[in-house]
Amino acid sequence: MKAVASIALLSWRYLWSRPLQAALNLLLLALGLALVTLVLLVGTQVDRGFERDVQGIDMVVGAKGSPLQLILAGVFHIDVPPGNIALADFQALQRNPLVAQAIPLSLGDSFGGFRIVGTTPQYPAHYGAALEQGALWQAPLQAVLGADVARSMAAGAAEGGSLLGRRFVGSHGLGGGGHAHGDHPYTVSGVLAPCGCVLDRLMLTSTESVWQVHESAQADDPDDLAVLREEREITLALVRWRSPLAAVTLPRAINAGTPMQAAVPAVEITRLVRLLGVGADMLRALGGVLLGVAGLSVFIACWNAVRERQADLALLRLLGAPRTRVAGVIAAEALWLALLATLLGLALGHALAGLAGHWLGAEGSMPLTGALWLPQEWAVPALALGIAGLAALLPVVRAYRTDVADLLARPA
Repeated sequence: MKAVASIALLSWRYLWSRPLQAALNLLLLALGLALVTLVLLVGTQVDRGFERDVQGIDMVVGAKGSPLQLILAGVFHIDVPPGNIALADFQALQRNPLVAQAIPLSLGDSFGGFRIVGTTPQYPAHYGAALEQGALWQAPLQAVLGADVARSMAAGAAEGGSLLGRRFVGSHGLGGGGHAHGDHPYTVSGVLAPCGCVLDRLMLTSTESVWQVHESAQADDPDDLAVLREEREITLALVRWRSPLAAVTLPRAINAGTPMQAAVPAVEITRLVRLLGVGADMLRALGGVLLGVAGLSVFIACWNAVRERQADLALLRLLGAPRTRVAGVIAAEALWLALLATLLGLALGHALAGLAGHWLGAEGSMPLTGALWLPQEWAVPALALGIAGLAALLPVVRAYRTDVADLLARPA
């Protein structure tokens, strides 16, 4: 044990005897490991988010346009919808014998960067959401807050206490900054418990609330209001099929025979993941390049260390150090680099994931966090040790085979 400690101490001093080279090797190795960690964290959380939010949704029906846009707007709420569909068309879809459930969603307003969604109680029930406070809406212009919305509203409010009964005014548009519907304030009737799903960042109300707010904003005359009520629309519908037959026939029938468009999440998410995978592959490639350069740099540093420390190695051998201990000093330098790079790479990777999560959270997009440890991250220190060990292999063999007699016989 004492011998191991002495090797570790001596190799540490040798490592930092050339601080600039050691710092460069450490930086290259840490950056490569940080990119590997970042891709792992972001990729895993995005995949989990997709699976969680799309679970139980077989099809999204909305206005004609981009199917991927329809999925992003209707399921993940990270895009604007292509338009609206007539209420009569939605009701016809509900009556289709191949449809087990169709949940209407009406978008168009927001508050504080969070979307106000007009829907039915089936929507929170679909995700198994539970109420933390209050109750679901019982009348128009009552709203239920998602967990993230409630946290933001409580932090930004001057007064403390419960959010129940608090009033707020929605503004037109899904990004904030639009015209405020000051004549129709909402009242908070409930707060949802955190579910880790898309509901956390939404404000839910009845579909009638959305109609009432927008109809009053467009017309004051009773006759005009009556016309608007006859032409009511929703934004889209989340559909669950009754049988596998619907998967074959229903999307094609909707796209060909109605003014609506059907998008299947499984297909569109596969396409989206493929697009996102290009960026992930580029990050992996960059990380691989950095790790390769770091490995080469560590190899050069260890090889030069063996060549430059010939006298030191000879002295160690003359003092009775076995070949394994001499070689162990060189190997320990590489292990020190791997250990430090692992700590820095993991810390930097998690910090970058947290920064990305903060930025995406400010945009109201899919939540990410750096405060998460994945079992797959155990591969990061293994990768660091493998690269450092491989880079130091030839220098360690050279140090092990060093002949003291030859070293002493060489002219100074």
